[in-house]
Amino acid sequence: MPIPKVVARANRMVTNRVTRLFAGRMPWFGVILHRGRRSGQPYRTPVNMFRLPHGYVVALTYGPDSDWVRNVLAAGGCDLLVRGRRVHMVDPRIVHDESRHDIPPVVRRILGLLHVSDFLHLADAGGP
Repeated sequence: MPIPKVVARANRMVTNRVTRLFAGRMPWFGVILHRGRRSGQPYRTPVNMFRLPHGYVVALTYGPDSDWVRNVLAAGGCDLLVRGRRVHMVDPRIVHDESRHDIPPVVRRILGLLHVSDFLHLADAGGP
């Protein structure tokens, strides 16, 4: 079970505003740049993400039904701010993985305690 929606709302209103200021420059963090499905409004969502050989994996701490996840899936991709760079990502797909295989061991334990087992995999737009 992911983190409750009430916590997600509080984070969106307070924590995310602060986190966005540094998340695009810190290891294991990034900012997803996406647009609203209906409004077209641009959004910046800070996330925990980890490098894979041909892309990134994002921990879905609030579950796969979050608005930002649905926006990225509907658009077929997004841009990421990662370590001060902007990169275009494609082929978003949700992966349910209770072993948290693609996550660093120390973070894997924390996500396990939070019962996070859904992840968004994103491929580099340039391919392998």
